Amino acid sequence: MTIDWTFPRRVAVVVLTVGLVVAYPLVRLHDPDILLAALAGCALSTLNALAGFLTIEIAFGKSYTAFLKAILGGMGARMLLLLVALTLLITVYRMHTVALTVSLLGFYVIYLVLEIVYLQKKVVAKNRE
Repeated sequence: MTIDWTFPRRVAVVVLTVGLVVAYPLVRLHDPDILLAALAGCALSTLNALAGFLTIEIAFGKSYTAFLKAILGGMGARMLLLLVALTLLITVYRMHTVALTVSLLGFYVIYLVLEIVYLQKKVVAKNRE
């Protein structure tokens, strides 16, 4: 199995671009709690997106039923893990709630769009074969 590294490269570009755009405003706030929470949200979303990418890569060549089970089951498991992590970070570690959730959801939406585009391109390429 060969891995297509397009998606991880796009994830890296998103992290670097967003990091450059928001670095100055976050540093100007002089609030390390907000910065830490924003970084944690980014990290959680990025790990979630990369786990989704691995699921797609592993399940793509399998039957349609197996593929859907892997994707939907993986999505459910990843959402549950995100919920547990978010709950722990807010209740146990007392992270800044707004910064954490805005960062997590913002990156989640961006990565979800990237994931859909990536999957669509893989399906189109497979159908051309």
